[in-house]
Amino acid sequence: MSEVKRVFKVNGKPFFPIGAEGVFSGGYTVRQGEEEFPFKSLKAMHGNSIAIPVNWDQIEPVEGKFDFTSVDSLIANARKYDLRLILLWFATWKNAAMEFAPSWVKTNPKRFKRVIDASGDELWSLSAHCKANLDADKKAFVALCKYLKIKDSTEHTVIAIQIENEPGIVGSDRDYSPEGDAAFNRPVPSMLIAAMKKSGEGKLFDLWYNAGSKTTGTWAEVFGWVADAGHLMYTWNVARYIDSVSEAGKATYDIPTFINLWLHPKWWTIHEMGQFYAPDPVEREMHMDLYRWAAPHVDIIAPDNYVNDSRGYEEMCAVHTRHSNPLFMVETDGNEYMFRSIADYNCIGTHFCGIERVVDKDGVVLPGDQALADNIRCVASVIPLLLKYQGTGKIHAVIEETGADSQWMGNLEGYLGVVEFGQGSPGYIPTDYRHKKSIERHPFNPASLSRGLVIQAGKYEFYLVGVNWRIYLRPKLAPDKKRTSVTLRELQLDPKHAHYVSVDEGYFDAQGKFVTTLRRNGSTINHGVWVEADIGVVRVIMCE
Repeated sequence: MSEVKRVFKVNGKPFFPIGAEGVFSGGYTVRQGEEEFPFKSLKAMHGNSIAIPVNWDQIEPVEGKFDFTSVDSLIANARKYDLRLILLWFATWKNAAMEFAPSWVKTNPKRFKRVIDASGDELWSLSAHCKANLDADKKAFVALCKYLKIKDSTEHTVIAIQIENEPGIVGSDRDYSPEGDAAFNRPVPSMLIAAMKKSGEGKLFDLWYNAGSKTTGTWAEVFGWVADAGHLMYTWNVARYIDSVSEAGKATYDIPTFINLWLHPKWWTIHEMGQFYAPDPVEREMHMDLYRWAAPHVDIIAPDNYVNDSRGYEEMCAVHTRHSNPLFMVETDGNEYMFRSIADYNCIGTHFCGIERVVDKDGVVLPGDQALADNIRCVASVIPLLLKYQGTGKIHAVIEETGADSQWMGNLEGYLGVVEFGQGSPGYIPTDYRHKKSIERHPFNPASLSRGLVIQAGKYEFYLVGVNWRIYLRPKLAPDKKRTSVTLRELQLDPKHAHYVSVDEGYFDAQGKFVTTLRRNGSTINHGVWVEADIGVVRVIMCE
């Protein structure tokens, strides 16, 4: 049993955002608002929330003069389609650069200072050590929060704001400006030393411990190797910068905020000393710890998780649940591993990136992205159960790993479960005209992969959702019960080993009550209980 921190709420009630991130890097325009894209498309995909950028240069084209026309359009369309909004504040940093700062910031480097690399060259990135940069960003963000308080404090269409986007630095380990040098040579903040001591574990702690676990000293003295120390120093200051922006915004309008961190880079940079280091983040776990400790006024440190191998994906989940940090997948591919993040890591919401790329001009899902749409639909259909049972150990992920034809579930209360991927054996599932048939399993066709969730609401009550699998449930025998050797095939063909009170297809209504649309019986349940994305939720009530 573990507590799940529900950061997202609507009218005081927990909310599980499932949906997409719209790119609109140039800014959401009036024309796009009139087309109502991508709100209509996301609603058709059964999503309930959308994340869209709000660009600094768009809302403050002239210093001190604000234009929230684009924000009005976003809120109006979200309300029309009963969707919730997460705003992405693109300001000082977007992928470590200053592309979305207003022209009056970009063209005045003497006032709004940029990062200087080790060679003395300016980078296209605003410095985290420049007070003018922070003050200008903070002023604009507070103006946005004030507007939202007036516009949306009753309806709560906007449920959170991401501050910056993939912040940091590329092209240098730190800022070598006079301000950067001064920060590097100052003592490491006592709040960081205290946090590491309290934690007592982790790779950042190990780095500090192996350097002598000093309780005072400069960054190089406390952490050792200069490239590591410089990068850690700058990352800490970026996080403190964002925390200051968040604190000011929350003082104006108390709305959840979060930071998104990008993936490990796939390249190396040569330091002037001949050493290699990777751009920000230098190492995921250390990066996560620095942000979590440096930004107490930020609710979530969220990963951009595009890892497509199971171990790497799980590692990303584990890192971002450190220090009781709620897991929110703000950017992801939306593949089958989302079910694992929900079941095993209590993910409180997930958005795939780029809805513009998965639908055509009419908002219809492209054939190659049907698997993604099915995943969104499946998760959306059981949100009432997720809000109730996450953290209890009652939610179990079904994930087809490469080469596997089935999945064993031995941790169900009172029952054993075997999930067969695809149609299984025998390959017969009586469907009716309303449902598509199972897709032939193929390792290179993501739409055919078996995935989903098994949720046990009580000893005899199960809810199933997913794509292309079926499950056999058998009661666990008490120690004094007679045992005989029975093969899986015999269990499949002999219904007497499982007794159903009922097997129903249905959905959850607005009050969270299960509504039955079709009852299965007879031959439709003799060969396991099957699921597909287009049938909604299957409720199984067992009987001894």
